[in-house]
Parts: sequence; structure tokens; C-alpha cells
Amino acid sequence: MGLDIKKLKEQALKEIEGIKNSQEWQDVRNKYFSRKSGELAKLIKDIKNVSDDLKPQLGALANQVKNDISSALEKKQNELAVSKQGKIDKDFIDVTLEVEKYKLGHLHPMTQVQNELEDIFQSLGFMILDGPELESDYYNFEALNIPEWHPARDTQDTFFIDPATSTSKEPQVMRTHTSPVQVRAMQKHGAPLRCVVPGRVFRNEATDASHDHTFYQLEGLMIDKDIAITHLVSVMKEMLSAIFKKEVNVRLRPGYFPFVEPGFELDFGCLICNGKGCSVCKNTGWIEFVGSGMVHPNVLKYGGIDPEKWTGFAFGLGTTRLVMMKYGIDDIRLLQSGDMRFLNQF
Repeated sequence: MGLDIKKLKEQALKEIEGIKNSQEWQDVRNKYFSRKSGELAKLIKDIKNVSDDLKPQLGALANQVKNDISSALEKKQNELAVSKQGKIDKDFIDVTLEVEKYKLGHLHPMTQVQNELEDIFQSLGFMILDGPELESDYYNFEALNIPEWHPARDTQDTFFIDPATSTSKEPQVMRTHTSPVQVRAMQKHGAPLRCVVPGRVFRNEATDASHDHTFYQLEGLMIDKDIAITHLVSVMKEMLSAIFKKEVNVRLRPGYFPFVEPGFELDFGCLICNGKGCSVCKNTGWIEFVGSGMVHPNVLKYGGIDPEKWTGFAFGLGTTRLVMMKYGIDDIRLLQSGDMRFLNQF
């Protein structure tokens, strides 16, 4: 056993002497010092099989050989670190050097606010639903009481899909709002129903500080017996106070949306300029925030719900504008820019 240990030492020292680069150095080190398959590990493991009177002597010898091989490896490592010209060998990696720490990423401000909104509405008993961004003309317009001849389509110009490139038999568009999920939810879940639908929408917009062709909305829908507009106002106030962590000035004014009757616009005081007027609020001091109202009977019928038995309210808010208000962002285009100087602030 003792001869085997000495023979192992001689073999190791010979191999170490012949090392020419860092890869060979690493291979030799693994060969002898690997915990499970290393030659020294195997040898030390075999010592337990010898008689008790020889164990101390062989154990001490094995430790000495281990130290000798380790010292030889360290010496060779130092020799490899610096070439004959005094330059660091390109093939050598000093694992003891400190490396640049990775910068941890974080959620986009849009995602942060969307997650917060979902938590708020879930606490109020609302389901979180999703729907397709490439939507049929039927769900995006027809089922929301906006037939082909309706003038409201002029205010929702969008990106239509060329029928020649589409596999669908129905006309398709990039959805202009998250409202199509209203009808899909009613058809699937029936009444009573509470749900919100966060998501990305698309409009053929001329971009400026407050408009973009791609932005985010959150649709809300509540259907039950004896639902009134007071329920809508209560839900909106609860959401606003939770998201801004303070009281916000709001106003409710009549508004027209084909899928609700009556319809309302809910605005809140601009938090960028504190109501004084700026480019974001178009110098009015108010931000158009929520289009809302009582669900139109025709929409309930498209969803398979009897409007004689059930009523409900619906609302759609621009989460992109909400993010701008929450963080004091004065240009909507920054949110889609991918500029790390901007995003690293959140």
C-alpha cells in the first residue's frame, strides 16, 4: 500500500512537470483531486481496508503526498501565469480574480403597474382574463354594437390584415381595445360575472407626447342583478386611491361609446402639472382616463345574457397613461423606446 502511494506521487510529479498550458494543468488537477473520481480520493478510500496498526502510518503518508502534489501544482500554476516575456499567458485564467457583478434586471414600469392593478381587482373579487391581440372583426366591432356602417369605426382606425395572407375566413384586425374579451367572457362564463382584461392594443395613430400606435388598456366588466352606475363609481374610486396611494380629483361627464348606454367619461386631475396644463393633458389640467357606462342590451345579447334579467357596467382605462401619471413621465414614447437610461430609473 505504501509503495502504491509513493508510485502515485512520482507519476503525478512527472505529469505536472510536463504541463504546458492551463487546460493541461486543470486536467491534471482534476485527475488527482476530484472528490469522487480523483486518484488521491480512491487511494485514501482504500486505506480503510488495511489493518488498524497500519492506518495511521499510511494516512500520514497519503497526506504528505497530497501536500507535495498540491505544492507542485501551485508552483506550475505560477510558472504558467507569466510567460518568458513577462506577459500573462492568454490561455491562463486566474479564478481568484474578482469579476464584474451582473446587474440584476427588473420589471418594466408597465408590467409593475399592471401587476398592481391585477392585485387590486382580484382583492375586489374580479377574475383576470386575457384574449387574442389578432382579433376578428366580429368580436372587435360587430359584437360590441359597432356594425360595419357605424361612424364609430372612423374613430378606431386600426391595422387590418390582408385577407390574402390570412388563414381565417373572417376579416381580422389588430384589436383596437380590450373590449372584445367582454363578449368572449360572457359567452364562456355567463352571469353573474366580474372580470378585468389587461392587454396591449393597437391604433393607427400619429405619435406624439400623449399618443402612440401601441399602448395598453385594462377592460373591466361586472354583470349581476340590480347593478347601477353607483357601483362603477365606487369601484373606480377604490382603484384610484389604491394605485396612487392618495386622493385624486375626478370628474364624471357624459360620453358616447356604442357598447354602453348610458356612457360616461371619467377624468382625473393631471398629476404631471397638478392641473395647471401641460403637453400630456393637452393643457386642460385633466386626463381622459376611463370610458365607461352600463353595458348595452345588444352587447349582453351577443354574449348570450338576457338583458331583461341582468344588468352590468363596463369600463376601459388606459394603463399606459396611468403609468405616466404614477411616475411623472411626460412622453408616452419613452415607454416603448427600450432606452436603458430611462428604464433603469424604475
